[in-house]
Amino acid sequence: MDKINSHNQLDQKTLTKSFHRWFWGALTCFSQEHMQTFGYMASMLPILRKLYPKHEDQVKAIKAYTAFFNTNPMLGTVIVGITASMEQARADGKEIDGETINDMRAGLMGPIAGIGDSLIDGTLIPILLGISLGMSSGGSPLGAIFYIIAWVLIAYFGQRFLYFRGYKFGDQAVSFLVGKQGAAVRHAIGTVGSMVVGGVLASWVSVTTSLKLTGANGKVFLNLQDKLDSIYPGLLTVAVTFFCWCISWFL
Repeated sequence: MDKINSHNQLDQKTLTKSFHRWFWGALTCFSQEHMQTFGYMASMLPILRKLYPKHEDQVKAIKAYTAFFNTNPMLGTVIVGITASMEQARADGKEIDGETINDMRAGLMGPIAGIGDSLIDGTLIPILLGISLGMSSGGSPLGAIFYIIAWVLIAYFGQRFLYFRGYKFGDQAVSFLVGKQGAAVRHAIGTVGSMVVGGVLASWVSVTTSLKLTGANGKVFLNLQDKLDSIYPGLLTVAVTFFCWCISWFL
């Protein structure tokens, strides 16, 4: 492919267009065979069209994005940003080819998926839902409104930040997510998330039993719920919730 000229350098408009395609279409044509492959390709099209004016060069470049790809859509934005930076370097004549790009994607999509699924799906969303449930007491619509607005803002600006950080710093942008600092932040957020989920559990979930044992004279000599409350208030609620959580791992 021909080396690009200075007027083909990536600008803010092209990068923003690429980001928007990922934000809105990361799961485009999603299937078990390809997962996010086509969403990734769609997000890279503005980049390739800008860097490679010739159609045949665009065709050669896009082949690097036909390989399988799947990660957490939110944190995976940083990989797309890194790819844009690598494409810029490849178009400038540096020794980067499609195999190098695929190696980078394959090496990052697994760790980013693990971090993103636990941090976003397992921590951030339960925190937002816990707050929303508290605001929805008495049938108020404020909880639902808060969740929609908060999630959209966090998702959009969070992904935008990761995309441009990935483009600016390359692989260094991932070091925060997978390094010691990232582990400490994830642990802190996970702790807060567990506390919020526990508070929601105590406030909104109640599992009790009406089991009572009576004697020959009809007098109740054992009220199981009272006994459990004297040992550990809410023990059945915790037990049932923990059971559901364990079952979810096998589904």
